[in-house]
Amino acid sequence: MLLMPTTLSAPRSLVSELQSRGVADARADATSRAVYSSDASLYRMQPAAVVFPRHLDEVLTTLEVCRSRGIPFTPRGAGTSIAGNAIGSGVVIDFSRHLNKVLEFDTEARTAVVEPGAVHATLQKVALANGLRFGPDPSTHSRCTVGGMIGNNACGSRALAYGRTADNVTQLDVVTGSGTRLHLGAEGTPSTPETDALRSLVGSELGTIRTELGRFGRQVSGYSLEHLLPERGFDLRRMLVGSEGTLAVVLEAGVRLVADLPYKTMVVLGFENIGDAGDAVPAVLPFEPTACEGLDSRIVEVVRSRKGPQAVPELPGGAAWLFVEISGVDAAEVADRAARVSRIGAARHSRIIGDARQAAALWRIREDGGGLAGRSPAGVPAHAGWEDAAVPPERLGDYLRDFDDLLLTHSLTGFPFGHFGDGCVHVRLDFPFHREDGKAAFRAFLTDAAKLVARYGGSLSGEHGDGRARSELLPYLYTPAAISLFGKVKGILDPDNILNPGVLVDPEPLDANVRVAEAGPLRSGLGFGYLHDGGDFSQAVHRCTGVGQCRAAHNDNSTVMCPSYIATLEEKDSTRGRARALQEMINGSVTGGIKGGKPNWRAPEVHDALDLCLSCKGCASDCPTGIDMAAYKAEVLHQSYQGRIRPASHYSLGWLPRWAGLAAFAPRLVNALVRLPGMRQLGLRLAGVDQRRNIPAFAPQTFHAWFKARGVTASETRPPVLLWADSFTNNFSPEVGQAAVRVLESAGYEVRIPDQPVCCGLTWISTGQLDTARKILRSSIDVLGRSVEEGIPIVGLEPSCTGVLRSDAVELLGRAAAGPVAGATHTLAEFLAKTPGYTPPSLEGTTVVAQPHCHHHAVMGWSPDAALLEGAGANLQKLGGCCGLAGNFGVERGHYEISVAVAEQQLLPAVRAASAEAVVLADGYSCRTQLEDLSDRRGIHLAQLLDRATPRE
Repeated sequence: MLLMPTTLSAPRSLVSELQSRGVADARADATSRAVYSSDASLYRMQPAAVVFPRHLDEVLTTLEVCRSRGIPFTPRGAGTSIAGNAIGSGVVIDFSRHLNKVLEFDTEARTAVVEPGAVHATLQKVALANGLRFGPDPSTHSRCTVGGMIGNNACGSRALAYGRTADNVTQLDVVTGSGTRLHLGAEGTPSTPETDALRSLVGSELGTIRTELGRFGRQVSGYSLEHLLPERGFDLRRMLVGSEGTLAVVLEAGVRLVADLPYKTMVVLGFENIGDAGDAVPAVLPFEPTACEGLDSRIVEVVRSRKGPQAVPELPGGAAWLFVEISGVDAAEVADRAARVSRIGAARHSRIIGDARQAAALWRIREDGGGLAGRSPAGVPAHAGWEDAAVPPERLGDYLRDFDDLLLTHSLTGFPFGHFGDGCVHVRLDFPFHREDGKAAFRAFLTDAAKLVARYGGSLSGEHGDGRARSELLPYLYTPAAISLFGKVKGILDPDNILNPGVLVDPEPLDANVRVAEAGPLRSGLGFGYLHDGGDFSQAVHRCTGVGQCRAAHNDNSTVMCPSYIATLEEKDSTRGRARALQEMINGSVTGGIKGGKPNWRAPEVHDALDLCLSCKGCASDCPTGIDMAAYKAEVLHQSYQGRIRPASHYSLGWLPRWAGLAAFAPRLVNALVRLPGMRQLGLRLAGVDQRRNIPAFAPQTFHAWFKARGVTASETRPPVLLWADSFTNNFSPEVGQAAVRVLESAGYEVRIPDQPVCCGLTWISTGQLDTARKILRSSIDVLGRSVEEGIPIVGLEPSCTGVLRSDAVELLGRAAAGPVAGATHTLAEFLAKTPGYTPPSLEGTTVVAQPHCHHHAVMGWSPDAALLEGAGANLQKLGGCCGLAGNFGVERGHYEISVAVAEQQLLPAVRAASAEAVVLADGYSCRTQLEDLSDRRGIHLAQLLDRATPRE
């Protein structure tokens, strides 16, 4: 007789089963689940696990385990899906981390084979080097993956000339939801039980398919079953494009490449309103543009206000514009076609943009549209949900007018823009999710919008897919017969509804799991003011719309964000990942949930996500939504450690100006003590600093002591300027202050300094000691404010400290208290640029390798410095990215490797490649310290460079 066990063993966990079957990187930790809870959409849904496959076998194994357990399986690329089709409650499988290579490239055949996680920009870089390009180019091209593009049938600006993704896929290697692997290419669709069933189904539904599907180019909603018609060769390969991961999982893809036309000209046409711009599209299309994009003045004004007037080249008159790109192989023919476009009668104004840099700046505005439109014209958060409907281009103008009327009816505002040449309109709207009836208002608008687009013969989606936002609305677009047909197709290829359930077929309600609606306001007891978000920390972190620009591997000199992500390639280390963790904290879904009505600021997954944030502030300027993760991290540290013992580095590095002030009484003695055997190692250990770092030497004489010893008398003829020597300049680099005095005096100023050393509290801010920082700043603002009241401008030397006065001080003390000082504070380059008659000393023949400080880039902008250096004749090589030290970050234990990895992105390679005669310009004390620690080069401040070049009498 068999004896049955009295208890049944617990089933093996999902992750342990996956790992036991060879899936090496499967995670179910709270941090991973939090940061993968959303994509670029409104929706959130925590997955049971996240898998990062290294090989295709791991993908197949994961699908097999999900099928055996009945667990949903959701493929994900870069997570830039705006419709919510890259999130799920089961396993989310991230292809972007490892399966991201260009496997084959055939210049002669003009084809390439890629893994599904290959980033569009990676493929495009290879293609452009060979005179080719991948035609579809979404605005997210710097980070979106080819697999994701296949999922959504992505298009982009130049699909007008080169076609959609479906038109550019040559082969697919997929596995269906039933576990069948299919190789789909030009030779046709193989015969299997599933494909045979599909053939039979299509044969019985020819009328529905021919009359309802494939009516115009941007009809992306639903399944593109027109590709299965007999006259189209039953092309399952193209039909699967745009199926949003609900029918099959892409394992490998072959794509078609096109010749990159050598001559391009941009024509900007101006109109009185966006509807008139839409009316003009049919007149533009006969000129065969490669792109025809529409936008209105509201987005342009956002760019001007955030990045300055210089960010927007001069546009022709009007309140709405079409950006038209004319391309070809003959320069004269392109110029003639562009001239004729500029003269079309429908346009009130026009301008041909001949300068490639100006054209690039205008295209950047269009590419950043999704993020820039994250605030509505009313100045409140704007959201996706109805963001890419399309209508036949010939009906676009009337549709836009009716759409504007619909917005008025629902009391909503937004910035319309989009691929007008294809009839596709993007918009983000200020749905009132803060109200109790917010979700009801959201549903009501989407329903009416669906009816409107159906009336115009359009598509709910023109390139983003239906996802969780619009799948429920498909019955407004299609007959019951078509909806039933979609379900039957799903039943054949994914009979157990494993693949991305809730999307397209048997959809989730469009107002379920709306992230913003589930997060209440958080306004009380905060350290910062969040003045641009109505004092609401929740609204601030929900600025992140998930467009994922922080994931782009920037190798140019224009951006900083996000250095730690580029070093680790972990989603949790991106600005978006951190924002998602904070959002999950606010809605109470992370460990510990909401406690006593307050979020769990000490949640381990929140601190895990924030740990490698360098507080560089790069996101504050480079993220189109205006996220300021440095402030959010400081807030979390402030809330977490109030009334508690802090990490050692918060006392050592966070109080550094205080220790420096004490050391100033006997700097030589302090320096000698540090050099005693064993004292350095002991001091670093006690301070929480990595042993591989050096302890900087205190200056024998502070800048303040030097200045007072000069004994310079006041001038009645020279205008005064207050030179603010921060704690770093005063105690560690007084030579920078001394050089600045000489430069300002040579520019004709009487230099003054505050009566006492003034600290901005930066180190207290970065370690989250905001109450102390506020006290320090209040005292400092009082001191500096006396000069401002006399009309004396302030020049700051340390970029991070100058940035505090320009930004953080206002958030901590309010505009009334700190605003006057913020408005009177300048960088050295800014101030010299405003000095009448000032001419910088000649730097002809001098090569300058410049590492702008991150806070300089983010808060003040570095363009005045670049203009000064280039105006002086310097051969300027401006670097992007971060130096990696970032104040206290790079010296804290546990951060050294990441700090070095960040420095290796741009700074260290550039310095190693620079000639011995080149000047390494680094205004930031931390940047110069990183150079000294990691290289044999030394950086100098702009003041020192100008001082050295100034002729002496």
